[in-house]
Amino acid sequence: MRLYVGGLPYQTTEQDLGDFFAQIGEVTQASVITDRETGRSKGFGFVEMASDEEAQAAIAQLNGSMLGNRTITVNEARERQASGNRGFQGRDNYSRNDRY
Repeated sequence: MRLYVGGLPYQTTEQDLGDFFAQIGEVTQASVITDRETGRSKGFGFVEMASDEEAQAAIAQLNGSMLGNRTITVNEARERQASGNRGFQGRDNYSRNDRY
């Protein structure tokens, strides 16, 4: 099961995240999401646990706990929603209202 982990300290590495969750059960993958341009952490990540039981235990035990100097949020990851346009609308959308 894939878990969302929010509120991470910005210096948290994937190794740190995996080690933190390993106290509950087997971690198959841990990832910290970073900004594409700067490479800096965005303060959240994902952890995959080997079983649903371990994942539920991690949610129960680690949600609201402290990692470094921050309180983290742990819950089941949801599928990413299609968000449509994310700011860039393309050339055609800009010229639609032009009056020449």
